[in-house]
Amino acid sequence: MLIDWHSQLEEAYGQIVEWRRHLHQNPELSFQEVETPKMIAEILKGYGIEVRTNVGGRGVVGTIRGGKPGKTVALRADFDALPIQDEKEVPYKSKVPGVMHACGHDGHTATLLAVAKVLSENRSELAGNVVFLHQHAEELSPGGAIAMIEDGCLDGVDVVFGTHLSSGSPTGTYLYRKGFAMAAADAFEIKILGKGGHGASPHETVDAVAIGSQIVNQLQYIVSRQIDPQKSAVLSVGSFHAGNANNVIADTATLTGTVRSFDETVREHMESEIKNIVKGICSALHAECEIMYKKGYPAVYNHEEETEVFKTIMEACHSESTLVEMPAIMGSEDFSYYLRERPGMFFFTGSRNEELGAIAPHHHPKFDIDEKAMVYAGKAFLSLVYHYIVEKVEENAAQPSI
Repeated sequence: MLIDWHSQLEEAYGQIVEWRRHLHQNPELSFQEVETPKMIAEILKGYGIEVRTNVGGRGVVGTIRGGKPGKTVALRADFDALPIQDEKEVPYKSKVPGVMHACGHDGHTATLLAVAKVLSENRSELAGNVVFLHQHAEELSPGGAIAMIEDGCLDGVDVVFGTHLSSGSPTGTYLYRKGFAMAAADAFEIKILGKGGHGASPHETVDAVAIGSQIVNQLQYIVSRQIDPQKSAVLSVGSFHAGNANNVIADTATLTGTVRSFDETVREHMESEIKNIVKGICSALHAECEIMYKKGYPAVYNHEEETEVFKTIMEACHSESTLVEMPAIMGSEDFSYYLRERPGMFFFTGSRNEELGAIAPHHHPKFDIDEKAMVYAGKAFLSLVYHYIVEKVEENAAQPSI
């Protein structure tokens, strides 16, 4: 039966591509999605799927209730775009100036719609339910996941899965990791308040540039000298703005940066020490400071049992593909919120194809995908659903009663 589901997905390839290209041409930014959720809801309703709109703001949740009782499996796709100008010369180039799908979310959405189509045509065989989480605003903190969860998108859900197309891996590849797979992402802004003056009279000033330079230098010692080397953290200062003349000592300087970590204790220590160092240096050098520290998405933690299920299924049902155990990466994802509420896991599906020119990294103006990758992603979702609400039920029914 799973083979039939996979075949039905392959037969829908033309429709999947059509959906994806329409979305690619008509991208919408995070928290500004209007037409995209309308499109998703209309398609799901067209397949006789129960639909709830405006979930957590702009999310869409579809539910297929199987012909028999059983577990409820949730599958997630995000659908927001990025503020990047599309520089590809393709027929489906973005029509919206300065906005494009540069991370594959259009492909995620088209994939999940196709999975919904196949499962809606086979609902009588399902011993359980499938929930389709079409999420808005993954790209912009606080993200759409947490609001959708607060609005009940996981009510009744037993297990949740998500995937992300990956331009760094060839089509036909699945990447997974047990435990921490993606980092927590925090941001900071430091404003140094000194005293400006003429460059020829530094003794009469409190030099914000010199103080900022000391801060940048000392912040690097947090990771190298305070964090357990068997644990991971990254601190990067991304911008340093001060002054506007070569002979004037700046009175203010502003630094911004990012902090990435996995362990929650490490995360808390990074925040605390950044504040301690900034306040200490500014106090010692007679300046004042303002510190903004914003916690972003928590780390993505793949549950052991569900990751093992994924690995076993991929090895048994996807022999034509390559399964890769990946290292943890410092990128972030608000899928982490779902995994804090329910068991599940998040994996990557390769979408790189050099022959097609689909080689640009994510968030690049020439980003594109090998559209065949959507079929691979969809097959993985279908295999997971089959395992939880068809195969396991059949196995239990076949066992003799005691």
